[in-house]
Amino acid sequence: MAPTPLRPSSPKPRPKNDKPGNRRHDGAPSRNPGQNRRAEQRNDVPRPARERDPDDKSPFLSPGLAIDAERLLEEVLRFDGAADVTVSRHFRDRPAYGHRVRGLIAEAIYTALRRRAEFSHYAASGVGRFERRLLLLALRENGVSLDGLATEGELAWFKHLATIPRDTLPAPVRANLPDWLYERLAARFGEAGALELAAALDTAAPLDLRVNRLESDRDTVMAQLAKAGPQYAPRPTPFAPDGIRLAGKPDLARLPLFEYGVIEVQDEGSQLLAQLLAPRRGEMVVDFCAGAGGKTLALGALMRGTGRLYAFDVSDKRLAKAKQRIAKSKLQNVQLVTLANENDLRVKRLAGKIDRVLVDAPCSGLGTLRRNPDLKWRQSPESVAEMNEKQRSILASAARLVKPGGRLVYATCSLLTEENEAIADAFLAAHPEFERLDAYELLRAQRIELPAGASPYLQLLPQVHGTDGFFAAAFERKADAAPKKPAARADVDDTAIAPDAADPASTPAAPADDTPAAD
Repeated sequence: MAPTPLRPSSPKPRPKNDKPGNRRHDGAPSRNPGQNRRAEQRNDVPRPARERDPDDKSPFLSPGLAIDAERLLEEVLRFDGAADVTVSRHFRDRPAYGHRVRGLIAEAIYTALRRRAEFSHYAASGVGRFERRLLLLALRENGVSLDGLATEGELAWFKHLATIPRDTLPAPVRANLPDWLYERLAARFGEAGALELAAALDTAAPLDLRVNRLESDRDTVMAQLAKAGPQYAPRPTPFAPDGIRLAGKPDLARLPLFEYGVIEVQDEGSQLLAQLLAPRRGEMVVDFCAGAGGKTLALGALMRGTGRLYAFDVSDKRLAKAKQRIAKSKLQNVQLVTLANENDLRVKRLAGKIDRVLVDAPCSGLGTLRRNPDLKWRQSPESVAEMNEKQRSILASAARLVKPGGRLVYATCSLLTEENEAIADAFLAAHPEFERLDAYELLRAQRIELPAGASPYLQLLPQVHGTDGFFAAAFERKADAAPKKPAARADVDDTAIAPDAADPASTPAAPADDTPAAD
């Protein structure tokens, strides 16, 4: 998520030992004398058409910083890894950059990713380096002054772009989506619906919180946030009963409510998935793809810390993050389990014994483009097809855990039929021992009123619900249907899963890092 651009502050008094050229870009002393001016001494800095007015208070970047931002954008557009990782690494290597400069550059990068198709279409008509044209378009879109930065030719180019009616652009360009993805969304939602959805996905996501009901309640926390400062401006989420939405993106890391596990960052749609599973006190519950533990925390709170909650994942690294968050939440009923894969037979003794199973399956993540705009350029039809096999296998394995009368929820943060309805329908066809439940009725039973969908499957959309894009299918194992037992294997340890000394219930964990997830 890109930070909101901030206006530069008024000059501060120079520290005693500070010298010209030894200052950070936000007015604080630099750790590396002269580092901030090196880029501006380069010979390839374009000559701006006009100097910046010193009385202009709008956000701006110097020509040297713009070149550095251009190089970062070029690296991000290689798509060798996640954009947020690339941007964070870039800033770690430049400790002299202050908060304002980091914010301006990061927001420009994310705007260029969100609007890449449209900006690339415009940039084809410009002069100079392609990445520079993309950057200038992003800076202008974000309200950053181009005085002292854009050349005469670039200003003339902007005037030319102003004469192009946007509705004359090809639909995928207006949607800022790759052709294959636009075609899939248009086939599902129609052209107008696909464009509306794409526009919502191109906006920055709000900051949603979930109140840990073991520690407090929503009204109390909202009052505390309002008292903590005007930057929070909390309001209740429209649907999730424990959710709070903040107006901006304030830093939560040092807020006591966050530090002590009273609140967690979690998109409202993700909270609703936990509500759909609806675990009860004393039950045995499995979060089959727990990841960093966002939904595990929500499930544990709904269980009031009772019963047994297993958090499965194939990644030790992700479960290590979950362990930190669980310790902070005060939950005592969570068992973390690292699996080799979805068919790990260490869990076979749990077959038919679990009341509720959540399968938040690995997916394309295309419903989270508000937060991860690079995903639409990194995914492909081939990568989605590869994911489908994994989704089918994970769902079938998780289903074996559900006892008669128990509930199974399959969920993704995808918008694609092949990852959602197609997987759920195929599962039902292959598993007659399960029946489909109406997700909207299940939520309505908890006084969560959502506009009814076209099918019993839950579909959350940013332009309709204000959440990330989510899909969920709820199933129940028929009361007279016993689970199918997997074939025994001699090379697998048949030890039942049991608590050990490394579990979060018995071992304090380190504090969570300063970058909360929105899962």
